[in-house]
Amino acid sequence: MVFRLALFRKRMPASARPSTGSVEFKLLCLVARPEPDLGEARKILSAGVDFGELFRLGEYHGVRPQLVESLYRMSWEVVPEATRNTFENFRRVHGARALLVTRELCRLSEVFAKAGLRFATFKGPTLAALLHGDVSRREYVDVDIIVPKQQIDDAERLLGGLGYRAADGTQAHRQAFLAHLRQYAFVHPDSDLAVDLHWSFTGTHVPFPLTPAAVWQDLDTVLIGNRAVPTPSIENLALLLAGHGTKEAWRCLGWTCDFATLIDRYPDLDWLGIHERARAHRCGDTILLGCAMAQELAGTPVPRPLLGLLEKSDRVRFLVARLAGDLREGLPDPAEQENFSDFHLCERRIDKIEGALRLALTRTSGDYDAMKLPQILWPVYYATRPFRLAAKALTALGRRAGS
Repeated sequence: MVFRLALFRKRMPASARPSTGSVEFKLLCLVARPEPDLGEARKILSAGVDFGELFRLGEYHGVRPQLVESLYRMSWEVVPEATRNTFENFRRVHGARALLVTRELCRLSEVFAKAGLRFATFKGPTLAALLHGDVSRREYVDVDIIVPKQQIDDAERLLGGLGYRAADGTQAHRQAFLAHLRQYAFVHPDSDLAVDLHWSFTGTHVPFPLTPAAVWQDLDTVLIGNRAVPTPSIENLALLLAGHGTKEAWRCLGWTCDFATLIDRYPDLDWLGIHERARAHRCGDTILLGCAMAQELAGTPVPRPLLGLLEKSDRVRFLVARLAGDLREGLPDPAEQENFSDFHLCERRIDKIEGALRLALTRTSGDYDAMKLPQILWPVYYATRPFRLAAKALTALGRRAGS
């Protein structure tokens, strides 16, 4: 059976994006947190909500499983029958999809292990099992796998043998224009199953709190079905989730609730040690920001060892107020964040400057789309990219001045 991705896409078209957070967003914050506040949720439901907006907002933020579970626990109070049918249909489809993705993860794990390829999985069903004990209790669209950089070609050939096809052109094209992202996407044409194959966690132009080397030094396993699948340790997972959320400007409530649930489920983590590790990579603020967002939106207390550091950080408090405020007031225009939200990882101005320079000198698929040159001339993009970006910036400034 083939399940299409219409209900599981990461980004919605602009026309479908919810225009407001209001009471519906507040309700999502109450039901998606580690321990749902059903008392306050009932009050909001009794006062009246737009259920269509609630479902769309839950889809965008990836928290529909938590929403549906909480409505069920509240005996579907004041939920119209047609709306209840829509929500329950989602739960059935999502449950089937989760089982399909989980089964594929187990198959990939077995094939990678037999081929002697080192790998670890994170996010997706792995994170659902770790944080919730149930692969269907979290919304996801793909399988994320990291392998050592020197084995990326072997992993790609293995996926090709299983029927997966690269989502972004030939291998030569990916290596020329996408390697700086340090991940490639593959899709199985028969099932729409997707695999994101990583060898690191962010682009080459910005720092990140967790290195691949640290992952391979400290692997755990999680039981998926009857198979033990390798995954980063919980300490490394904290660094990974904080870095990923910050890289994406925490614009999805589901990411905040993931981090909040990790804080809640693993109270004995060495948070000062985790923060110090992130700080060693010039990303200490990612941990503070993740904790502060979890408190602000999910009501999860900041780990006590980090309270003093958070109180001293004007930058983190400013970012929390802005990012959480954007979510409450409505979703920001994605164009404003395109290509630049990952600079939130940079604590120091010098890192932002160096990152911007590296990005300006890195050829990307956008360069190829703007000027399709034959492969023999692809090195020319290194020289032409700064001028193309400068022209684009000047054009944008001209439009702004004329408006």
